[in-house]
Amino acid sequence: MLTVGVDSGGTSVRAGVVDPDGTVLAEASAATADRPDALDDTVADLVGRLAADHAVGAVGLAVAGFVDPDRRTVAFGAHLPWRDAPVVDRLGARLGLPVTLEHDANAAGLAEHRVGAAAGATVAALVALGTGIGAALLVDGVLFRGAHGVAPELGHLTVVRDGRPCPCGKRGCLERYCSGTALGRDAEERLDATDDFSLLRADWERAQPITGRDVAHAAERGDDLACRVVDGFADWLGQALSLVADVLDPDVIVVGGDVSASAPLYLPRARARYAEEITGGPHRRLADVRPAVLGGRAGMVGAALDAQERAG
Repeated sequence: MLTVGVDSGGTSVRAGVVDPDGTVLAEASAATADRPDALDDTVADLVGRLAADHAVGAVGLAVAGFVDPDRRTVAFGAHLPWRDAPVVDRLGARLGLPVTLEHDANAAGLAEHRVGAAAGATVAALVALGTGIGAALLVDGVLFRGAHGVAPELGHLTVVRDGRPCPCGKRGCLERYCSGTALGRDAEERLDATDDFSLLRADWERAQPITGRDVAHAAERGDDLACRVVDGFADWLGQALSLVADVLDPDVIVVGGDVSASAPLYLPRARARYAEEITGGPHRRLADVRPAVLGGRAGMVGAALDAQERAG
């Protein structure tokens, strides 16, 4: 059976037709809407466009937010407009197809375990870096959700007391320092503090927002300021990996999300910092830290595979 996987993130909504092997046959995307009804419209439109050309049997929706234990309602998303939204019932009635719901990081973790970098792992953790940070944990191939369906919530651990404000309402959350968004913000702060040359300066002086992708591209070209931003990001990621390993003790940690496309720039330094930060590092076995195979598609693919498994 073919299914449509939809990954609704803080910046964009991506949808794809996926076969049982995890192969994406067709894709469509749109910007994330800022109103609940408009976001419903976006998802329905993307699914409708794909279903017009493919015989799909179900839809899997992955969201960057808290999913109720029954996996029918989006309770809250720091980067989404849905609040206590019964999206499974609403979209199912609208599309005329079975709809399943999953946290986006859980969906990405499921995909990487089924057809990606964590295949065969006994205890696998995913750290997904994008607009924010998502995390997932699978034990013997089964997602661990916690008592109320929101575990593990790595991105909103407080790492800097009274630090940067976060859309979740707290301050100093890890994702404010270690995410695609954080890369852009760090670059802007450095540009504001110095007159040094940078490939990023022209966009910044035109008040054009600097994205994580912009920073990565500049670093790949040897831009000094961008390289320093990436090094700072790598140090924060190393600290995040040590937190994951200290609490969860996985045998594999997969670094995914849109930022994973630039993993060669930061992952070696992050691995080294992780080995320094972890408790008892020289005397214990470290997790194998791997870049995601599916990259930014993982949430979409995982949502589709989840829909296939639950429909079967």
